[in-house]
Amino acid sequence: MTDRRDFLKATGAAAVGLAIASRPARAHAAPAHEHLDRFRSGASKELLLDAINAAKMAGASYADCRIARFQQNFVVTREQQIINVVDTDTLGAGVRALVDGCWGFAATRTLTRDGVTSAAREAVAIAKANRVARDRAVTLAPTPAYPNATWKSPYTTDPFEVPLEQKVDLLLKANAEAMKVPGVKFVNSVLFFVKQERQFASTEGSVIDQTLIRSWPLFTATAVAPDFSDFQSRAANEVAPMGRGFEYVLQADLAGRARKWGEEAAEKLKAKPVEVGKYDLVLAPSNLWLTIHESIGHPTELDRAMGYEANYAGTSFIAPPEEKLGKLQYGKPLMNIQGDRSQEGALATIGYDDDGVKPDEFLIVKNGIFNDYQTTREQAPWLSSWYARQGQQMRSHGCSYADSWGSVAFQRMPNVSLLPAADNTSWNDLIAGVDNGIAIVGDGSFSIDQQRYNAQFGGQTYYEIKGGKLGGMLKDVAYQIRTPDFWNSMDAIGGRASYELGGSFFDGKGQPSQSNAVSHGAPPARFRQVNVINTGRTQ
Repeated sequence: MTDRRDFLKATGAAAVGLAIASRPARAHAAPAHEHLDRFRSGASKELLLDAINAAKMAGASYADCRIARFQQNFVVTREQQIINVVDTDTLGAGVRALVDGCWGFAATRTLTRDGVTSAAREAVAIAKANRVARDRAVTLAPTPAYPNATWKSPYTTDPFEVPLEQKVDLLLKANAEAMKVPGVKFVNSVLFFVKQERQFASTEGSVIDQTLIRSWPLFTATAVAPDFSDFQSRAANEVAPMGRGFEYVLQADLAGRARKWGEEAAEKLKAKPVEVGKYDLVLAPSNLWLTIHESIGHPTELDRAMGYEANYAGTSFIAPPEEKLGKLQYGKPLMNIQGDRSQEGALATIGYDDDGVKPDEFLIVKNGIFNDYQTTREQAPWLSSWYARQGQQMRSHGCSYADSWGSVAFQRMPNVSLLPAADNTSWNDLIAGVDNGIAIVGDGSFSIDQQRYNAQFGGQTYYEIKGGKLGGMLKDVAYQIRTPDFWNSMDAIGGRASYELGGSFFDGKGQPSQSNAVSHGAPPARFRQVNVINTGRTQ
């Protein structure tokens, strides 16, 4: 039963989540003090073992238990006002059991021996009940056991230990700088922090303890025309969310950069509307990450390709696997796409996934050819014949993830990134190779079909390229793509020094819907003769 205090706390968090990214925050009551004390003291590891032993005694051939604490902190301001400050905190246990090739799952907030063993027995009962609907028996790809593993993300300052006054002061100073620009009438800024403390144990012998922190500074300035005939916004989304601590927020220097963002919002009011047509495009990493996410990240999820997400997230044009692996020409040979959960500071980076697997680095696209899907322990055996033909070990890529202790773990996107060139090609080098084109910085609105085949993407700022040089600012630009055509039009990419990460906390998938944080790295890249439309035309 949810009391009024819990309801207000949960729905307050949901309201902020919706305002930021149209993704509802998951509602859980705050943890009881005695359970929190037990978790902090380390005694919860005994409960992990109690849970998996109970599942095994009840008939599970495999079981795992996750006990985790999830915290979020939002600080929201606009102009010179504090709009909202929200903290969420949830703690509990989720038990997964495998019986006769069927999964069962149950969760509890009661962190006692009786609480977790009851959940374990319920998970087994659900698995047994699910046998009537089994299509194929679940078999798990092998993984080593990690009996005493720990991992921590690379943060130096825990944002949950930073005083609220410091966070508010940082945001209001940035707002004030942008408001000094003539024409800038509105400013929104947000600090959003996540902390996850995750413990895992399985009947195969793994006992894993991990802590990760993510930080996301958001800032948007909006300029209004003097006659109120137009308004233009500049979101500072090249300041990407990262798997780092408060030190990353300080390094982002919002106050030092806010005036420039405000000036660019005002400049967009005077920018020339783009003429529709085909252009060579040079895309900054702050724009390209979203195109990678939608046109490569999602269609290479194996569950989508197999139809298991058809009712909600969609399917994939890269299906069936046996007709696409090693055959689909995704792009030119300079295109290599890596999946991983190991890039320092990236959002999907973790030591061990929610199957207890240590993730590897794998090439989704190798020299332009589609090479592999994202997998979990359950999914990897589906591709065993492909791996055998390639002489590769059949293993999970470590893509299992649940967004809460009360959520079922399933395949979620790792960091999916375009690898840079081996040379020192720069942004300016790419611009110099364009006679008539557009350079795009930052991500904007987008639309894509459920197979991830046809799409269009906007940006934040757009600049003409004439004769190999950047010109004036444009507005109302969006580019249209047919995924394989677009990536096959890429003829040059930047080198390692130009590589940057972009990303989001809110990658939705599954029923009930879950949210996953993911990063995509890329250098700037050049695409030839891409169709550009004008999004501001009324006729």
